Amino acid sequence: MGLSKTLNGLEQTERTISDFGEQWTRYTENDGYYASLDLFRDICGPLLEHDELKGARVGDIGSGTGRIVKMLLAAGVDRVIAVEPSDAFDVLTANTADVAGKIDYVHGRGEDIPAGSDLDFVFSIGVLHHIYDPKPVVRAAFDALRPGGRALIWLYGREGNEAYLRFVEPLRNVTTRLPQPLLAGISHLLNVVLAAYIPLCRYFPLPLRGYMTEVIGRFSWSKRFLVIYDQLNPAVARYYSRSQAEALLGEQGFTDIQLHHRHGYSWTVIGEKPACQESGGR
Repeated sequence: MGLSKTLNGLEQTERTISDFGEQWTRYTENDGYYASLDLFRDICGPLLEHDELKGARVGDIGSGTGRIVKMLLAAGVDRVIAVEPSDAFDVLTANTADVAGKIDYVHGRGEDIPAGSDLDFVFSIGVLHHIYDPKPVVRAAFDALRPGGRALIWLYGREGNEAYLRFVEPLRNVTTRLPQPLLAGISHLLNVVLAAYIPLCRYFPLPLRGYMTEVIGRFSWSKRFLVIYDQLNPAVARYYSRSQAEALLGEQGFTDIQLHHRHGYSWTVIGEKPACQESGGR
């Protein structure tokens, strides 16, 4: 049974990489609030003073089309190690060609971020909840940091999403098996529903009100579609409780862990590599 679970995990990992490779080679553009420094600040919340990023050396695990890489550089970081395993790697390099002199590209999985890189920060935003077993990735982030360096991750939250999950989890049982044209059609249809739901949230205390009015309501139509598609496409999508989100960093050696319940629906988590901890295994 253990081998069966391992093979299932490997298969899901490969499927997820393939899903995102197809998604990000099909939908390549980043613009508006969706690609803005303001959104990056919203994701980090009160856990990170953005002046701390000026001149920093950072890693970005799961760089996709380069959206977060560009945000980090706009925030003033000096250099980024950008890690992307999928076929979207070519999109990543094309979208960041104008700032390539500040980027070290790694065409590999999250655990391939180089150990001993003495990074000030490692970021993984919207990625770890799509990885079947994220622990090796978090360990690799730990080993890439300098002593005293920090990792910041953003995860789907279970708390605050209860009503949403009653709808989306059964739907994902279908949509993760659909061919791309059908998935895109469903996503466009749900985008119409979303367009009606967002204004209602401005006047009534509906589920996900803060996220609807303060985040996705500021996206363009095409980026709202992409958010819906992103929810329904990948093979793995895990929603973390507060304790699970904290344990994800804590179990790999991070200390001084702080959490921010972003808009009441997701978790931003930051943790520090102890100053006395050397890079490498524990």
